[in-house]
Amino acid sequence: MVFAFSFLFSSCYSFTGSSLSPETKTIQIKEFPNNSALMNPNLSQQFSTDIQNRFLQRTTLKGAAENPDILIEGEIIDYSITPTTISTAVNAPGGTIQAAQNKLTITVKVHYENKVETDKSFDKTYSDEAVFSSDLDINTIEASQVKLVNERIINKIFNDIVANW
Repeated sequence: MVFAFSFLFSSCYSFTGSSLSPETKTIQIKEFPNNSALMNPNLSQQFSTDIQNRFLQRTTLKGAAENPDILIEGEIIDYSITPTTISTAVNAPGGTIQAAQNKLTITVKVHYENKVETDKSFDKTYSDEAVFSSDLDINTIEASQVKLVNERIINKIFNDIVANW
């Protein structure tokens, strides 16, 4: 009975946390160009490097320049900062309206191709956001908030490809 349970359990769950086939050995992750209307000059390089690091550090996959078992490519299609909460300045005559909080949104379109298990391939759009005080300057936003949103999007992509939950 215990043997049957352990066999059933191990066949549907990998102790490495990966549902990738053991035959899957190589990966290629192409640069994600920033094709959004608002330009962040570092976003493409930062996102591309972070997603490559995630897969190479947390899986046994090896990088490949050609004929990879897994191909991940895509583009950043939205990078925007919009006001979310409006406040009225207390000392301003007539109550000048100003943003109290802003929201950073990043949206990434991903093409995932699995040549070993072709039925797992997909095209999907991922988006996430962070709300922050309007007092933050653009350098602080790009240093902290962009990193936070990138991390969340990469987690979603990684989980959809590797965890397959």
